[in-house]
Amino acid sequence: MSQGLVGILDPDGKLLKGQKVPSINRKDLLRLYRVMLLNRRVDERMITLQRQGRIGFYVGSMGEEAAIIGSAFALKPKDWIIPCYRELGAALLRGFPLFDLCCQLFGNEQDAIKGRQMPNHYASWKLRFGSISSPVGNQIPHATGIGLAARLTGSKDVALVYFGDGATSEGDFHVALNFAGVYKTSTIFLCRNNQWAISVPRQFQTASRTLAEKAAAYNIEGVEVDGNDILAVYSVTREAVDRARRGEGATLIEAVTYRQGGHSTSDDPRVYRDEKEVQEWLKKDPISRFKSYLI
Repeated sequence: MSQGLVGILDPDGKLLKGQKVPSINRKDLLRLYRVMLLNRRVDERMITLQRQGRIGFYVGSMGEEAAIIGSAFALKPKDWIIPCYRELGAALLRGFPLFDLCCQLFGNEQDAIKGRQMPNHYASWKLRFGSISSPVGNQIPHATGIGLAARLTGSKDVALVYFGDGATSEGDFHVALNFAGVYKTSTIFLCRNNQWAISVPRQFQTASRTLAEKAAAYNIEGVEVDGNDILAVYSVTREAVDRARRGEGATLIEAVTYRQGGHSTSDDPRVYRDEKEVQEWLKKDPISRFKSYLI
């Protein structure tokens, strides 16, 4: 396991001492920023529409854009993304149309899955973006299976699966990592440690110092990264992807970030969170940090 929290930029967007910026051209850097900003604006708009009663439900990813978009950027178009329910940014990066998203949220006749999923549960076989599933953690073994299939067929494709810190308390998490360790599957497990599993804080999930260190029990790589630093997230994910393509097995990445809003539109975090905590994390906002770096 890599030692310590991996970071490239400080909260002000300045390069940390001794760190090297990954090789990303200016055009792609601006694209990443635009997708992050689009993700934030869509979240804000959809939450407003839900409050107005125009859509039934929404799950945002405000504050977690760098962890999601930075990791997805490390993939190739043929690689699989197995999402949780906050990965809109990864879908947008892949080219998922906003029109299709809106049709799914409104459940209208142009919804590709014809209302067979609840709102905010979109998918695209064409873009290799898997179907979103609400039960916590049950998508994790699916990604292990895809990673195993890639190994068995000699494919260089990898599967990147997303989940929150709460999912590490579920049996599916441990089953998936155990299987991935035994069979060296081409799977990257991306845990968005946003500090809260709905209303349950991180310290009540596990006594482990980090979530990344859980990888050691299954003999796979474990990395802890600053999840609000898009360059660092991209860098560690790219390294994990390269390892998987070489046949060296799976990696668990813990992206340390923060859920700025509620768990969903059915949740009010003011009931259980200290506003001072929220304000401290807002100072580390991933979009502001990346904007400062680009300027």
